Amino acid sequence: MQVETGKVEVKAQGAPRRFVFVLLENFSLLSFAAALDCLRIANRMADKTLYTWVTTGESGDTVGCSAGTRFHLDMPLEELSRDDTMLICGGTDIQQATTKKLLNWLRREARRGLRVGGLCTASYVMARAGLLDGKKATIHWENHDSFTEEFDEVELTKSVFVIDGSRMSTAGGTSSIDLMLKIIADEQGDKLANAVADQMIYASIRTDQDTQRLSVPTRIGVRHPKLSQVIQMMEANIEEPISPAILAKDVGMSTRQLERLFRRYLNRSPKRYYMELRLQKARNLLMQTDMTVINVALACGFASPSHFSKCYRSHYNTTPYRERGSQSTRLSV
Repeated sequence: MQVETGKVEVKAQGAPRRFVFVLLENFSLLSFAAALDCLRIANRMADKTLYTWVTTGESGDTVGCSAGTRFHLDMPLEELSRDDTMLICGGTDIQQATTKKLLNWLRREARRGLRVGGLCTASYVMARAGLLDGKKATIHWENHDSFTEEFDEVELTKSVFVIDGSRMSTAGGTSSIDLMLKIIADEQGDKLANAVADQMIYASIRTDQDTQRLSVPTRIGVRHPKLSQVIQMMEANIEEPISPAILAKDVGMSTRQLERLFRRYLNRSPKRYYMELRLQKARNLLMQTDMTVINVALACGFASPSHFSKCYRSHYNTTPYRERGSQSTRLSV
């Protein structure tokens, strides 16, 4: 049973701030629901209507989330007020959801001066519309490589959320909560934001300085400082791989010691582990961008397409060209 708590005092209030949630086809339900519920709970804890919200989308009728459930939209894409805050909700197949109609509408509305944010993969849409040029932003870690390759003019970070002027972005999932709590704290004070977090059983509020992925030791299940350091170096040098000998030297080990370390904790050689990291990035680029196979190979440290194709087939049991062909319909925008 949920116990009703006392009202939280807030700052002097004018008209309620309206949030416009732009739901793209196959949007992330978690990202949307997490953001929306922060607003609902803020109203409840303040015992007054601080925030209102509406949903909109390209169809103007219904839209489906990535879990398959369909939602009725409150209105079609229409003219907004400059006092509105727009939050675009992305998810899977973000390139396909980024249509010319949507981009034109976003550019027109952004010129009114309203705040615009992207949840989950929606930073891609904002970047395509030119709304993030010269700005800092973030996006779900799985889309990080493809975003970096396509949008040189955006300073992409690995933070859980980013606020740069009137532009906001999150990495997806529960990072929507962190962004909304930051907005609530800035507008109504920390006391209300903390009360909302307590109601959501959200015990650790993250800031824009927190990164979205688990640390290397947590991800690999091994807490060995030198192993973690080598893996971080590998992840940061995909396009121009570093030899195992240099990696070992940089952490004060011999090549043989490094080999034993990887065999003991990861059951593979450093060379094999490094290759898997490069192939994983290559697969992301093939599935999420329209980069040529040759350019994907070069971006992942392969000197020749033939060598890239051979390694890719050995690991994924298919060729890069077939992988690209299976994704081609998803890349049309």
